[in-house]
Amino acid sequence: MLTPYKTIFIAGHQGMVGTAVRKLLANRFPDITPILRTRQELNLCSSRDVEDFFQETKPHAVIFAAAKVGGILANATYPVEFLSENIQMATNAIGAAARANVKRFLYLGSTCIYPKHAPQPMVESSLLSSPLEPTNEAYALAKIVGLKLCQYYRKEYGLNYHSAMPTNLYGPGDNYHPDNSHVIPGLLRRFHQAKIDQSPCVSLWGSGTPRREFLFVDDLAQALVHLLSLESPPDWVNVGTGQDISILELAHLVAKTVGYQGEITLDPSKPDGTPLKRTDPTLINSTGWQAETPLELGLQKTLQDFLSRNDQGILRSK
Repeated sequence: MLTPYKTIFIAGHQGMVGTAVRKLLANRFPDITPILRTRQELNLCSSRDVEDFFQETKPHAVIFAAAKVGGILANATYPVEFLSENIQMATNAIGAAARANVKRFLYLGSTCIYPKHAPQPMVESSLLSSPLEPTNEAYALAKIVGLKLCQYYRKEYGLNYHSAMPTNLYGPGDNYHPDNSHVIPGLLRRFHQAKIDQSPCVSLWGSGTPRREFLFVDDLAQALVHLLSLESPPDWVNVGTGQDISILELAHLVAKTVGYQGEITLDPSKPDGTPLKRTDPTLINSTGWQAETPLELGLQKTLQDFLSRNDQGILRSK
């Protein structure tokens, strides 16, 4: 249980993950006080600001879900910013938390930390076993630094600092931008617009054969709270379903969810990307957690969020 933690600092509380964590804590642990700061209130890239914050608040635990994120184009165009800013945020927060005697720190990474050609499904021991995917190497390196720093503080100072590596996330609060979003929110928006426009077909990049794994964000929130409740969690652990689906199968499922009845075509002249990317969740499953939300249900909840945000005119513009 989370009874030792009367206050929890949620870094990145306005993002998709942070919002899901806040809602879960409010519903299940109303006695826990979340400590929240916007980017304007706390610059995580400023070592002085972060040091002052931790010395002032001294939270009992931290869930660190803040990051500079972006798609392939952004990662390729601004590798300096993705590497330096994410390293600064991680090292500032982890170090300041340790000096403020924060006993528990849960750092959120991504399965992009694993090598490009890691055996499938990916296991935790694959880390640093071969080269990374070049298109997001800068971001992955920064996340590895945060993960390793938590591991080293735990080893050297006995602090319970550890990390979670979720697979591809989706759910309420996602970025539905037509160009800069990930696959599920992007498909939801495209099929919704095609339905509105009565377009006869929607074209997908590539062959449609690559397979991907998806995790509903509320399941991740439950996993993070679960990991905080463990007396001795793994240094880092995959958080995923262990199940995958082809991009073409996913597109048909999204179209069905949206109610689009046109044709789905393929453009094999466009790149496919990695053929298969799937996690092995055996380790976290052995601690007593597993994902609960079927993809069909998660898509329905995500569509409801998209339609609500679309009606209110609050979809992300970038």
